Amino acid sequence: MVKIDDSQRADELGRFFVSLKDRPLEPDDPAYVPDVHVEASGDPINDLARQITWDQGGGTYLFTGQRGTGKSTELRRLRRDLKAQGCTVFLLDMSGYLLETEPIEIGDFVISLMGALSDEVEQLYQTAPAARSYWQRAVEFMHTEVAVKEVSAQGLKLELKGNPTFKEKIQAASRNNLSALVRDARNFVLEVCELVQEREGANRKIVLIADSVERLRGINADGAKKVFDSAVALFSGNPDNLKFPPLHVVYSVPPYLSALTANLSALYSSQMVFLASAHVFETPAAGKSRQHSARGLDALRRMVSQRYANWEAVLSAQQLDRLALATGGDIRDFFRLIRACLVKAGNPLLGLPVSDQVLTDVENAMRREMLPIPDEDKDWLKEIAATHQAELKMMDRLSTLGRYFDTRLVLNYRNGSDWYDVHPLLWEVIDAHESRPDSGTKPAV
Repeated sequence: MVKIDDSQRADELGRFFVSLKDRPLEPDDPAYVPDVHVEASGDPINDLARQITWDQGGGTYLFTGQRGTGKSTELRRLRRDLKAQGCTVFLLDMSGYLLETEPIEIGDFVISLMGALSDEVEQLYQTAPAARSYWQRAVEFMHTEVAVKEVSAQGLKLELKGNPTFKEKIQAASRNNLSALVRDARNFVLEVCELVQEREGANRKIVLIADSVERLRGINADGAKKVFDSAVALFSGNPDNLKFPPLHVVYSVPPYLSALTANLSALYSSQMVFLASAHVFETPAAGKSRQHSARGLDALRRMVSQRYANWEAVLSAQQLDRLALATGGDIRDFFRLIRACLVKAGNPLLGLPVSDQVLTDVENAMRREMLPIPDEDKDWLKEIAATHQAELKMMDRLSTLGRYFDTRLVLNYRNGSDWYDVHPLLWEVIDAHESRPDSGTKPAV
């Protein structure tokens, strides 16, 4: 550790702050830590890459995890590993194509997916398959098949992303023409494959990775339920329509799907790949206190060290571990808390390393973002905290459980087996809550 001189404080803290910017990392980035998500049974990314290289004829795979677990970074490692096996890989950031806060249907999803693929192909090869982009193809289809005539190729992309009314119109028009729409998309995929094999060689395996689909979420409780339900319908009701052979397709799906849809993986080519929160806690026994994981805490320390080596001039090792535990291993929130500490540490009147009060202040600020919590939710969260299971009693509450996962009130871990816990910053709030007699958490008096 090198003490930071007051004259360098602003520059050094600013450098530390910038190094923690939330961004997907390539696996050769110096800041990348490779073994954060390795489990006792192996590496989920290696397992998925192995299955794709072994599968023949095109497969479909589901990849998920809560926000902040590093999914986009790990998908870049998947791309690297598949390329090393001789595959051509298109990694699509679907956040630029989907209106994430509105319900989605198979028709508008297929158009957005193929449009994103078309853009990626043109960027790589400087030409469109058969000299016509998918957006042009889709507009012609709309004009001739579904009588939607008031949109251009460029406008279709923009309107689907930004105009809920137009999106609903495309959804309604697509329902009666879904088979033709999917068939046309598959013909486009065949043109893509022909172009790739012309440029890369015959028998080239081609993989499409659709990232950021997991960001689908509603704005409020009612909106969230509609979006959750639409995502369930999309992936559980349309597995055949989401296949585009000979492409192998990896969909990054919302984490609540695994909770809302039983045995969803049976409809696809493999078990769902789940990227859990970093293992900062050992697997707990029901009703027992949580035990820290030295391995998980070490991994998060290395994440910080590889971004800013002199971090101990600002935070002690104990304080860094405290922030890791306070966020439950959520990498994005871990960095958010550190950055908040750095902003406060920029005050020249405060000493370095920072005081514990600074950590308390930033933890309280993050806790306030998750409050208030209705008593009905607290009842359920208290059960989850006690048993580390989902404790779902009625199927009509699935969307509420999905909301817990989506807002990270509940975190999902996988240390040999799946288990759940309430966000650590809410432990005291939930522990202090006196459950209602009819909640199921305690017997009626």
